[in-house]
Amino acid sequence: MTQEGARPLPGAMPNRLPEGARPPADFDPNAVAKTLLRATRAGTLGTLDSNTGHPFTSLVNVGTDVDGAPVILTSRLSTHTANLERDGRTSALLAETGKGDPLAHPRLTVLGTFAPLARDSADHARVRRRFLARHPKSELYVDFGDFSFWRMTVASAHLNGGFARAADLTAPDVLTDVSGADDLIAAEEGAVEHMNADHAEATKLYATKLLGLDDGPWRISGLDPDGADLTAGDRTARLAFPQRVTSAAALRQMLVELAKKAREQA
Repeated sequence: MTQEGARPLPGAMPNRLPEGARPPADFDPNAVAKTLLRATRAGTLGTLDSNTGHPFTSLVNVGTDVDGAPVILTSRLSTHTANLERDGRTSALLAETGKGDPLAHPRLTVLGTFAPLARDSADHARVRRRFLARHPKSELYVDFGDFSFWRMTVASAHLNGGFARAADLTAPDVLTDVSGADDLIAAEEGAVEHMNADHAEATKLYATKLLGLDDGPWRISGLDPDGADLTAGDRTARLAFPQRVTSAAALRQMLVELAKKAREQA
């Protein structure tokens, strides 16, 4: 995989598959990658050691901006923050966990460059709200002077979805197109608050009936043109919309239709 004829994108492994190999017909790498990106709470962050350049890995909580760009909250006291301040190139491993062989579960490596978000920037309030909706315990220290949000500019990604289910992906493959969605983005905060305050039953049905998850205090933590992010305590999930929505009215209609479908299955 190359970018417009240039050298291969980071993480790409061209010409590694056996000749004639084809992925399974039911394998949709973009959909799997987007779900992992949106639904994974924590991941392994890979940075370059500021002293020697050695790969340095650490565990971080992960959120996403409205377009799916990974977001982390770090302290200046952390080694990985010192590394990022020197060289923002990084990767984040987001893995699904479960019973059995860990390698049988899908995982996604996202590669790109992290840059800090200034507290007075136009995006900071949105990123802060979305991150805390996913990681409410971070509210204890989010406003400490040594903490800051960093957002990744995604360059590429590599998905391993299990045996014969690997794929090299570009940034557009894993991110959400937010062009023309200003109305939805502006309405997101109010829509999340409304759904959690007045339609908790519908959100629970999204999780239990449409996604087949166990019952729990399911809430919506974020909305975007491609879907809804759900949380229930330490559990997270991603509800993909059947088609893209870009306005508040279209979002409202989508949520109503999905609630109706979930009730029919109930």
